[in-house]
Amino acid sequence: MVTYEHYIPVVAFIAVGILIPGGAMIMSWMIRTKNPYPEKLTTYECGEEPIGTAQMQFDVQYYIYALLFVVFDVETVFLYPWAVVFTDIGMIAVVEMVIFIAMLLVALVYAWKKGILEWTSLSWREVQVKMEPEK
Repeated sequence: MVTYEHYIPVVAFIAVGILIPGGAMIMSWMIRTKNPYPEKLTTYECGEEPIGTAQMQFDVQYYIYALLFVVFDVETVFLYPWAVVFTDIGMIAVVEMVIFIAMLLVALVYAWKKGILEWTSLSWREVQVKMEPEK
């Protein structure tokens, strides 16, 4: 027979975590004043009147550096558990991790040699042209 008494604290924790914020939101919705006017509906920017739209264009270089950060952050996520059990795993796991790190380093060197990491004001099309294989 399966007993579920070990799950009671977890379920209680989840229930409290849902009920307290949910109750607070419902109570604030019930007792709030419903008087919208234009000043209330504008975006607050440190007391200044907002000018223009909220959408702005970023250089493609920001996205490339963000993508590189995510790639190497994921590498760290994979590397940390491997480092914790380093003494318990065999030589095959060490070789696999070296291959994994080498592949990432080859990709980084490739991007570096292609000039992708240079901080210039490139359009997305110029980046695509740089990434195309040479003929």
